[in-house]
Amino acid sequence: QVQLVESGGGLVQAGGSLRLSCAASGSIFSINRMGWYRQAPGKQRELVATTTSGGSINYADSVKGRFTISRDNAKNTVYLQMNSLKPEDTAVYYCYANIMVVSGSYYANSWGQGTHVAVSS
Repeated sequence: QVQLVESGGGLVQAGGSLRLSCAASGSIFSINRMGWYRQAPGKQRELVATTTSGGSINYADSVKGRFTISRDNAKNTVYLQMNSLKPEDTAVYYCYANIMVVSGSYYANSWGQGTHVAVSS
């Protein structure tokens, strides 16, 4: 019923920038929280940044001051602008959204397929 499609990953040198996008589509009634997680090889998935429909934003300490999350509610799309990238930012980045579908009665998390970000030193 709901699909999240990410784009914007790739290979970049340290100090460079990338912008990730994630668009939600399907039988969507409302979206509460949207955001990004990442998972590096051999590590657990970790929070990168989240934003609520009301505009509250939360960042992981490791990305504060370098990454910016934004959201277009009209397009059901969330963005992640990543600046001053470091090799330790290398990971698969996953979009997620807390969605209530049409005729639904509760919010549930949906996940994108992931997009690779590789930062070379």
